[in-house]
Amino acid sequence: MAEKRPDFQSHRLSTSSQVLEELKELWSMALPITAMNCLVYVRAVVSVLFLGRIGSLELAGGALSIGFTNITGYSVLVGLASGLEPVCSQAYGSKNWDLLSLSLHRMIFILFLAVFPISLLWINLESIMLFMGQDEDITSMAAKYCVYSLPDLLTNTFLQPLRVYLRSQGVTKPQMWCTLLAVVFHIPLNYVLVVVLGLGVPGVAVASVLTNLHMMVLMMGYVVAYTRWGWKWEGIGAACCGVASLLRLAVPSCIGICLEWWWYEIVTVLAGYLPDPKLAVAATGIIIQTTSLMYTVPMALAGCVSARVGNELGMGRPYKAKLAAVVALACAFAIGFINVMWTIIFKEKWGGLFTKDGMLKALVASVLPIIGLCELGNCPQTTGCGILRGAARPAVGARINLVSFYLVGTPVAVALAFWLDVGFSGLWSGLLAAQAACAISILYVVFSCTDWETEALNALKLSGIEMSGEGDIIDEEKKGLLILENLKIDA
Repeated sequence: MAEKRPDFQSHRLSTSSQVLEELKELWSMALPITAMNCLVYVRAVVSVLFLGRIGSLELAGGALSIGFTNITGYSVLVGLASGLEPVCSQAYGSKNWDLLSLSLHRMIFILFLAVFPISLLWINLESIMLFMGQDEDITSMAAKYCVYSLPDLLTNTFLQPLRVYLRSQGVTKPQMWCTLLAVVFHIPLNYVLVVVLGLGVPGVAVASVLTNLHMMVLMMGYVVAYTRWGWKWEGIGAACCGVASLLRLAVPSCIGICLEWWWYEIVTVLAGYLPDPKLAVAATGIIIQTTSLMYTVPMALAGCVSARVGNELGMGRPYKAKLAAVVALACAFAIGFINVMWTIIFKEKWGGLFTKDGMLKALVASVLPIIGLCELGNCPQTTGCGILRGAARPAVGARINLVSFYLVGTPVAVALAFWLDVGFSGLWSGLLAAQAACAISILYVVFSCTDWETEALNALKLSGIEMSGEGDIIDEEKKGLLILENLKIDA
């Protein structure tokens, strides 16, 4: 007689106390991560301000280098590291401590390998930019900034996986404090290197490298002292053997994140072909800084709901995983509405924080409400991608981003901006179309194409297969009993 599957139906309805409990759990993680993201944003702004203090040429070169390093380096490292989210969160939920630790080691190894081709691109920035027709003086400054930023690649090899590793265990406040301590010294560090020692552009780059290094050392110290961290020499072979399986999650995660990051750089390039390119590119810079600031909250929410969904699936609690997803998406819509409201209310004043140019302020004001509407789609889209990563389905998010940004957003942006002569606002209407397509697609996948019970079974299967760390296949009967034993749901 076939074994009866656990009955989940009696637990479908959520009580208000369960929703409140989930809200508390989610935001106790998300608020510190949001604060950390804001601090990282402040660090980037400080670097730009010091570049501007040196001179306009240095600012242009630094801006070019920052854009290049974001596209070719940081987006790739952050994207690959996000592949750690489902494995670590599900391993933590199933109390598979060996897999949790091994996965961190594997991801550090993967990022270390990725650093080599990225370094070659950074070293050859000058020749690449000159081939593309960039100004020689600006390119020379950009190349200098890029070369002095090379050590930051090695720092991020450890820093990005550590962030995911801690977040998957619900450890977020220590990350915030480590980031705060590092960023507090960022301004005096820039002042000493740039103003006192007169190092110029290399000084700004070195200050950023040292700040990230400080952050990484603090975080590593916390991990070694207070979490389940361990490295056994006999486990090195197991760590290397598991790299391929981790890459199957890391590569789609990387593609999904890069596709979204790169689209903003494409918009910057397209703005350069508008009738008044200097004004359009300058306005694009302000808009991108604005979207980066707004992105801090949904990015934190996405990372934390990924951890919550992974934890609950790892514990065999599909009902709780679904509740976490629904609560997070509701919060995402609320954040989106807040962004719509403030961009409409402050559209005339916001540009004044960045410039005194009347025409530039007017151009920013004309598209700011469109950016607010974009966030109404971006917040649930980003959060939905986090849910899919927590359920170990990053490839779905990557396909949605590809179709939405490049087969919907880009054609709409080009058609409106150039063929229909809508101009600058047409570019950002393309982003609105992309975000709308993303949000609708991801909501459909999460609510209509996700069997949470199956996802819980898959999570326990993943943990069961990986449990030995050496690829041994567990007896199917024992694995089935393990899954059934762990598929328990809180009433």
